[in-house]
Amino acid sequence: MFLRSFLSINRYCLISILRTHTTSSNTTHFGYDEVPEDEKQTRVNEVFSSVADKYDLMNDVMSFGIHRVWKNYFIQIVRPKPQWNYIDVAGGTGDIAFRYLKELDRYYPSSSLPLSEPSIIPTHTYMAESIDQTRIYPTSKCVVADINPNMLAVGKQRAIDNKFHDRIQWIEANAEELPFHDEQFDMYTIAFGIRNCTHIDRVVSEAYRILKKGGRFLCLEFSQVNNTLLRYFYDQYSKTFIPPMGQIIANDWKSYQYLIESIRVFPKQNEFVELISSCKFRYVNYENLSFGIAAIHSGYKL
Repeated sequence: MFLRSFLSINRYCLISILRTHTTSSNTTHFGYDEVPEDEKQTRVNEVFSSVADKYDLMNDVMSFGIHRVWKNYFIQIVRPKPQWNYIDVAGGTGDIAFRYLKELDRYYPSSSLPLSEPSIIPTHTYMAESIDQTRIYPTSKCVVADINPNMLAVGKQRAIDNKFHDRIQWIEANAEELPFHDEQFDMYTIAFGIRNCTHIDRVVSEAYRILKKGGRFLCLEFSQVNNTLLRYFYDQYSKTFIPPMGQIIANDWKSYQYLIESIRVFPKQNEFVELISSCKFRYVNYENLSFGIAAIHSGYKL
């Protein structure tokens, strides 16, 4: 029994080695390219700094505009509660957080709890001699964390435009090392962000660490189409249409090319289930959206 559990938990480690570290333990995928691990985050930051102003338009191009429907459904699964501490990671533009607050206000109109001083808080504010000293407590019931300051700047301006600026705490932070104490959040979401992280397993482990017992991890991400014919047509659309549209819309072919490639090298649905389970989450499952163009993965900290 122990051996069976050990092999099940560690199966993803082998998959990760084969998919993500095929040439060296110090390299990883940046799209189809193999790059040093410490270089990937810099490259990803450059991509999202480039597309920050047109991020929603980018998702429209990549999903035929269906990403808005997916996100609305995603938040319906979240089912916001006013007593929760909620965090959306890699959510710099605020798209998921705004939906969360709107859904919360829809069912709990008196739940608005403004911050005393809305701001973007960089992680380097908390530099100290030990990890415990660098960690903080959330000051809002709705937190958005993103490693890219340009994405956060877009989100903060949108929050002002949507009158949510006093209800969100903005944190500049790496999803692999979040600056919060253990067990601070009831709900953790990440949408279209985890595939851009260098160490996906560390991101999921951090989610587990900062969630309270009974807390839930929810991830919305582009995934692998499960219908052979549809997959062929979607692949052709992705390769021949999306990068040129990126050039036309944002004068940026390379960033859109990377985003397509990053989907192709992301773990398949069942592989991602195994990864999440290996990080101690329980009742892990997924639901395909639009035949697997995207998928929602879920797990609980028990």
